[in-house]
Amino acid sequence: MLRGCMQDVPLMISSLLDYAATNHPDREIVSRMPDGSIHRYGYADAHDRAKRLAKALLGCGIRPGDRIATLATNSFRHFECFYGVSGIGAVLHTVNPRLFETQIDYIVTHAEDRVLFVDLPYMELAERIAPKLACVERWVVMCDRPGLPATSLPGAVSYEDFLHEDSDGFDWPEFDERSASSLCYTSGTTGHPKGVLYSHRSTLLHAMHAAQPSVLGISPAESLLVIAPMYHANAWSTPYLAPMTGAKLILPGIDMSARNLHELLTQEKATFACAVPTVWTTLLQYVEENGFDLGGLTRAAIAGVAVPPAMIQHLLTRYGVSVLQFWGMTEMSPIATISTPIPAIAHLAETERLDILCKQGRIAYGVKLKIVNQNEERQPRDGKSFGDIRGKGPWIADGYFKGEGGNALDEEGWLPTGDVGFMDPYGYLKLTDRTKDVIKSGGEWVSSIDLENAAISHPAVQEAAVVGVFHPKWDERPLLILTLRPQARLSKDEILDHLRARVAKWWLPDDVVVVDKLPYTATGKIRKADLRHEYRYYLHPQTP
Repeated sequence: MLRGCMQDVPLMISSLLDYAATNHPDREIVSRMPDGSIHRYGYADAHDRAKRLAKALLGCGIRPGDRIATLATNSFRHFECFYGVSGIGAVLHTVNPRLFETQIDYIVTHAEDRVLFVDLPYMELAERIAPKLACVERWVVMCDRPGLPATSLPGAVSYEDFLHEDSDGFDWPEFDERSASSLCYTSGTTGHPKGVLYSHRSTLLHAMHAAQPSVLGISPAESLLVIAPMYHANAWSTPYLAPMTGAKLILPGIDMSARNLHELLTQEKATFACAVPTVWTTLLQYVEENGFDLGGLTRAAIAGVAVPPAMIQHLLTRYGVSVLQFWGMTEMSPIATISTPIPAIAHLAETERLDILCKQGRIAYGVKLKIVNQNEERQPRDGKSFGDIRGKGPWIADGYFKGEGGNALDEEGWLPTGDVGFMDPYGYLKLTDRTKDVIKSGGEWVSSIDLENAAISHPAVQEAAVVGVFHPKWDERPLLILTLRPQARLSKDEILDHLRARVAKWWLPDDVVVVDKLPYTATGKIRKADLRHEYRYYLHPQTP
């Protein structure tokens, strides 16, 4: 083999903040603090403080490979942890504070976290679980000394006191780019959460991938309102791609109210925002009830669950906001496909083009996908042949931390995603369901996602969930569960009439249930498993 004459420089996460501090030193990071005030500083300040954090961690005995946990909101201090921890070869473990306490106990213990950084809004949670976390040696509260409350956390210090030394004389170390950098646990509905362990190499490659025009298209002119939590798949790579591109970063803190998000969006002149569909539903309701607009927002990344086409069309036609729906998972860092337009669909009629862009999107360079049927046969890109979706690529997991769950890949080295879908001739992926959510009725499959999207297109419907419930003849039949918009009324016959024009006759739900609210997971997904359990025998209650 003839080697190229190129420098062999490892891909280090710390290099992102080095770059931003040198080339975009004054570009702002803006944070809403727990007391409602605004904190703002530039990338040069963040770089200096991340180095001080790194120096403090080394000073208390943290070594490469040690896990450091956070229970934190989207804030400037949490952002510093992404660099101060990973930059020394330690592993940043972002804990989802919305998980059940028993799950948090499990994942912190399973990860063997040595230090836990806790944000003020999660102090009570931390105090309740601390006695069970024998592995945690040091508690750091993300505040200054005057803001440190009285606490039962053993030896707790404020973040600012922890950063007592300056950064003079500290240089980021270099090491193998395949070293672990961060750890995110999946929040599955069954069994214990499993840890996805990212590397410096995978993280930088994914950030480069996410920033390119065919994906999120982030430039130095962009102002990013990051509503997606930093504990959820590293906030969709935004803590990395913002300094990589020199974009402004806007972090909303603990207050996820529509009022706070709208205020930050307009006052900080956000051009790009990312959040799950439920956040957009609430924000749009607030905006329309008060006669507001969305300021200078031009694009929105929406993911987590399939985005209703009605929401995509509404954001575009009423507010001029283009939606970039993407699909992926924690194991994919998380972006695998995204609904960016291509020249081949430009000539299509508007409705046909919108139908394509409402799909989960095209594969960007770096990711490979295959779709296989029940016989493991690959399916063509014909817009109808669906099956299980599997992925492969340099930022896709090949297993789980500590080998949990056994071998995660199939015989050819592809990761099963648990999603079902098809690819159209233009290369756009369409999800039809989660493998566990697809409704099997009379030997045929009913897509719960398509039914939900059809229901949400009715102006009275706020949210929709479709689950399969027991039927003695057909095995399963779809049940539609709805929440309605404020003051809206909707009869069963009205919603079924609405659906008749949009789905196959045999897909029509056997019944419709209106509820006050739907159950959600800690990552903003509807708890379909809970609904299936609750309504399993709804149509035939006499069945034991």
